[in-house]
Amino acid sequence: MLYYILVPLAWVLAHIVFRPQVIGRENLIKGRGFILAPNHRSALDPVFIVLSDGYFWLHKMRIFAKKELFQGKPLLAWFLRQMGAVSVKNGRDDLSTLDNTIRECRTGRGLLLFPEGTRSKDGRLLPPKSGAFVVADQAAVDMIPCRILYDTPDGRLKLFCRIRICFGKPISAEQLALGEKRNMVKLRENKKMLTAAWEEMGREYAFFRCVPANAEKEKTE
Repeated sequence: MLYYILVPLAWVLAHIVFRPQVIGRENLIKGRGFILAPNHRSALDPVFIVLSDGYFWLHKMRIFAKKELFQGKPLLAWFLRQMGAVSVKNGRDDLSTLDNTIRECRTGRGLLLFPEGTRSKDGRLLPPKSGAFVVADQAAVDMIPCRILYDTPDGRLKLFCRIRICFGKPISAEQLALGEKRNMVKLRENKKMLTAAWEEMGREYAFFRCVPANAEKEKTE
């Protein structure tokens, strides 16, 4: 019950302080399992996403969060747990959490994870890691690209800035399937598909000019 009390209160506070705008609600998958794959800018990203649509209020997602978010931040850690977050650790606990989450996705629960694996320090997109696509392959569910945009020149969250949360068209489970031997070529293609979706949403909806993930690399070549 605490979750259903905290979420409306957080929604009111977020709309007073950050005035979030949601784009692409029609792309959300409802009634079956999915993986929501946003870029990562701030420790509050999962909170803003949960607050972005009433469906998430009634159907609590599982959220993968780095263990660092739970260390030395008792209030944030407590709130994230109430929102459905689990700390991803190394070792057997990690495997157990992963297996349980995959089973939940197969039976209709949503999973929120950040494919970049960590927060971007300079606002640029980071290359997605393989883990998100391995989970999607094992769960056999669609992946929804999500782009979080902040109304600041450096793309980072600041007090009283505006926020846009954009949901792209789902990438189907069939497109994400890696095959029995986890084809590495297909894995790279999947990463490119997600990055392309992020970049497209950035070009269309960013408050400021979107910087592609490979911009720095192109400059040096």
